[in-house]
Amino acid sequence: MKRLGFALLSAWLLAGCASASPVRPTSPQTGSAAPAPIAPVTSLQQQIDAFIAQPQFARADWGIAVRSLDTGKVIYQHNANRLFVPASNAKLFTTALALATLGSNTRIATTLYATSTHVGRKGVLRGDLILYGRGDPSLGLKDASPDWADRLAAALAERGVIRVEGNLIADATYFTGTPIGTGWEADDLQTWYGALPSALDVQGNLIKVEVARDGRRCCSIKVTPDAAGVRVVNQMSDDASDPLGLYRPIGSSTLYAIGQFPGRTRKHTYALSMPDPAHAAGELLRQALARQGIELAGHIVALHWPQSDPALTQPGTQAIASISSPTIAELVDHTLKNSDNLFAQTLLLQAGVVAAQRGACSDPVKPDTSAGWGLCALRGMLSLAGIPPSAVLLAEGSGLARRDLVTPAAFAQWLTWVTTQPWGPDLRNALPVAGVDGTLEFRFRDGTATDNLQAKTGTLSHDYTLTGFVTDAAGAHLVFSIMLNRYPRWQVAREYPQAPAPEHALDAIARMLTSYRGG
Repeated sequence: MKRLGFALLSAWLLAGCASASPVRPTSPQTGSAAPAPIAPVTSLQQQIDAFIAQPQFARADWGIAVRSLDTGKVIYQHNANRLFVPASNAKLFTTALALATLGSNTRIATTLYATSTHVGRKGVLRGDLILYGRGDPSLGLKDASPDWADRLAAALAERGVIRVEGNLIADATYFTGTPIGTGWEADDLQTWYGALPSALDVQGNLIKVEVARDGRRCCSIKVTPDAAGVRVVNQMSDDASDPLGLYRPIGSSTLYAIGQFPGRTRKHTYALSMPDPAHAAGELLRQALARQGIELAGHIVALHWPQSDPALTQPGTQAIASISSPTIAELVDHTLKNSDNLFAQTLLLQAGVVAAQRGACSDPVKPDTSAGWGLCALRGMLSLAGIPPSAVLLAEGSGLARRDLVTPAAFAQWLTWVTTQPWGPDLRNALPVAGVDGTLEFRFRDGTATDNLQAKTGTLSHDYTLTGFVTDAAGAHLVFSIMLNRYPRWQVAREYPQAPAPEHALDAIARMLTSYRGG
């Protein structure tokens, strides 16, 4: 997709998954060449070499590294020391950094403060409330803290408060630097997979947009949560020639709906990024206060870096209650199983805050952002793992940036080193299991890789990756990284209609590893 200064998303794109792939054309096309059959071969080297030499891969780049986890022996390599776009395989670095820096059992607190705790006889609290976020990416999610706002409001009600004579400050200044990951593209920022991290995340920083036909007319649009404050401009028409598009200008809370809703579709729900998660969190808390019979006399004020709230450090400011996140190990599990970009980038920022507090950066010029501190701390870990700095070049923590570059050999070395660390089992157990869960639940559904291979998937527009662990046919433990870059799947599918989808190509090589018997 051509890069634009804004994101205009068609309905078919929004309905899908960023890393999922629409069904490719299956009907043969006149004049298209089919992939050449691969002659039976015996050695793993010959098998993989023959597979990646097929004509549909002629304009693409393969990078592969396979080594024994038991002996360190190199089993196979192809372009193993060249740099490739890792896509979401970059999360293997971010999550390891979080486990090592923050600790597996650490939890992240979101705290409600009051600048005065004196409650008058009529239940009046004179002063501001401060909802202070420390970057819990799970706040408000159903598997973590769906009732967070009601719990904080109840804690205030227990103090006899029925009216707050002040503002509700939604403070998202815990992280320093812009919330946009370095290298994220404008086209990503409106999508569900490009939701921007905040120190005050809420409900995954997503809104749901429900488009439905109103009788025979088109169409009604409902946005939830209403606390997100999104204003809808509905310009849809059955007379429009273009398909449905949902467009929110960057930095705006106005959502434009244009084009035509598919004729046979009655209702569909799309997920988009939330314009201001901190303000939405403040509004959700205000609604919870109202349910507790507490009136907020003032306004909701959202604070973002580089703003600050001096009231936090005033002597009279006291904590009312806190909401704790799941443990870092549990957040890592969600991140890797679901390939969650918001979680990954937030974990990088979390590690950056701690690294800054510890001064854990050996660069002569120290970073000035939380992300910069996190990446500097990661470079220190890479050195401990014996990986040269030029082999891992990350601009952010999720893998969404196309400027991220990693060698397959670096991935293999990284996972080998991870297994020697005390937190290593937490990372390995968080990896998707072939045919069982996470992003591999519907891959490797049968065969020797099922419930055997553990790996992180990665997908961008033309880049596909798979990195992890597998046990071969002889019972030996292998670590591998398979990277396919510059592979335009739809153009290839038209030219080679019998070619497997790129994910299936990666899986085919991984299956070869499960049949390997050494030698």
